Amino acid sequence: MAIVALSLKMYFERWQTLDYCHEVVRLLKKDEELNEQRRVTMAILPDFLSLAEAARILSPTNIRVGAQDLCADDRGAFTGEVSGHDIAALSGSIVEIGHIERKLLYHEDRPLISRKVRAAWRNSLTPLLCVGEQQRVSAEMASDLCIEQIREFAGSNPEAPLWVAYEPLWAIGADNPAPTEYVREVCSRIKDSLHARREAKVIYGGSAGPGLLTQLWPAVDGLFLGRFAHKPEAFVAVAQEALALEEQPVGSTFQMA
Repeated sequence: MAIVALSLKMYFERWQTLDYCHEVVRLLKKDEELNEQRRVTMAILPDFLSLAEAARILSPTNIRVGAQDLCADDRGAFTGEVSGHDIAALSGSIVEIGHIERKLLYHEDRPLISRKVRAAWRNSLTPLLCVGEQQRVSAEMASDLCIEQIREFAGSNPEAPLWVAYEPLWAIGADNPAPTEYVREVCSRIKDSLHARREAKVIYGGSAGPGLLTQLWPAVDGLFLGRFAHKPEAFVAVAQEALALEEQPVGSTFQMA
């Protein structure tokens, strides 16, 4: 099963987010195969204030809706926080955890990220756990660092669902993205380390856009999109690309048209 996920961060005004969702629904109505299949999981993570309405708009499709963060506690005196219980009640099923912006701007440390992962599981949410190395190192060293983070944040629970988003921090916003061979090697090593987790997936989120999944497949299970998918057509195009990859025979080579 391939994954195509998108975080809208705080780029859009609320009306833009809802318009985006309406347009995705319109595009999927024109592509019945993509909308009705179950081999590609699509997910959109809007801002908190748009989550409930986005879920309502997207309900005719098979797109999952998620949140960009959650509180490590479910209830209590935590001003400004959002409970995983309430995310689930609003039809959210995924939650992004440990993004570099949360670490750098809001000083989230490793113990807090670990608690958030467990809060997600406690509320039947799939953690979308972000990992990555800060400096350019060898692929072997980068994968070792990511595997260490995953083990610390998510333990060794073989039954719990887990999406791991690999994002090399040194490549974010850089003039040149991380080389595909480098990403393939890192993600392959991460996937091998997760073989005992039946519900684990590895997706790539460094400057990801249309065409990249074909270059990285099958070392990755999908992409975690950002600004490259701010047009609904781009999001759907990546999902179509993922479906074509899932449909190709094992061992064949897929070429983009």
